[in-house]
Amino acid sequence: MIAATITIGWMSGLFYGFSVSVMPGLRVAADRTAIETMQRINVAILNGWFLLGYIGALVFSAAAVVLHAVGSGGRDALGPLIGALVAYLAAMAVTARINIPLNNALEQAGPVERIEDPAAVRRAFEAPWVRANVWRAVLCTGSLGLLAWGLAVR
Repeated sequence: MIAATITIGWMSGLFYGFSVSVMPGLRVAADRTAIETMQRINVAILNGWFLLGYIGALVFSAAAVVLHAVGSGGRDALGPLIGALVAYLAAMAVTARINIPLNNALEQAGPVERIEDPAAVRRAFEAPWVRANVWRAVLCTGSLGLLAWGLAVR
């Protein structure tokens, strides 16, 4: 439960940070600057620490559910743990269905200096990505809250 709480906390914080600082900061940047920055972030984020949080949150949450379902103690925590896992799975679904395809489309636009209409590329990316990211932040924060609840009742 503690490992699940930590890793989901990392993901919640990451998505929250994008919602309240990175994307508002890029909103006022020039089109080419915003595109290039997000292209670079999308490459840089694929690292072991991110994967530990992203995949670890799933593995540790699922393990907590299984251990509490088959174990003799901690049944009171099972409901919040299942809710936390479902909320995190929903955040992963948003990532897979919306954010990753948008990131891929941004990468496929090519080097920023060769993009003929950077405003159009940005319009196709920014608003839907930001909306989806807010959903990820909300879902991960809900998951984190449910894990905290599970820890409290355990």
